[in-house]
Amino acid sequence: MKILFIADEESKSLWDYYQPEKLGNPDLIISCGDLKPEYLEFLVTMAHCPLLYIHGNHDTKYLQNPPEGCICIDDALFCYQGIRILGLGGSMKYNLQELPFQCTEQQMQKRIRKRRFDLWRSHGFDILVTHSPAKDLNDLHDLPHQGFACFRNLLETYHPALFAHGHVHLNYGSLPRKDQYQNTVVLNAYERYLYEF
Repeated sequence: MKILFIADEESKSLWDYYQPEKLGNPDLIISCGDLKPEYLEFLVTMAHCPLLYIHGNHDTKYLQNPPEGCICIDDALFCYQGIRILGLGGSMKYNLQELPFQCTEQQMQKRIRKRRFDLWRSHGFDILVTHSPAKDLNDLHDLPHQGFACFRNLLETYHPALFAHGHVHLNYGSLPRKDQYQNTVVLNAYERYLYEF
């Protein structure tokens, strides 16, 4: 299965200068957050395949204008053609005011605990989709771009085949596009990446 992962910045070649062959004929598109809802709507229309998404820390516009024709998998375990996909959006809380897609480590742990029965019933998951990276796994040291330690716990407990995230843009510095953590491929979905799953 070919999965197109997208995050953080709209790809000009997929939107401004769109041509059908540039999409790469994906079977599924997964957004790791911080993209315009209009962009997701455009891609799901042109690709003729499902588009799944989670929220990035800047996706408050989704509250009034969610991307039509797309499927939100935030705080959900979603199964597509036998592939179990766990979605956990948002980033580390770095503002004093309450914002919808920022949370503390403890709040993210609570969100994961609420999925415990789903994870038990489905015998784990195959792909972890988040906006933020895992702590000490290609994250940054500043609080807004720090990863969640509980994501590492998920990887160590369930050993999914793939962990895709956004949030830390590849142009921030020498961050890898692909990495490995134990048995899991770690993918930074910044802008776009076509992955053969």
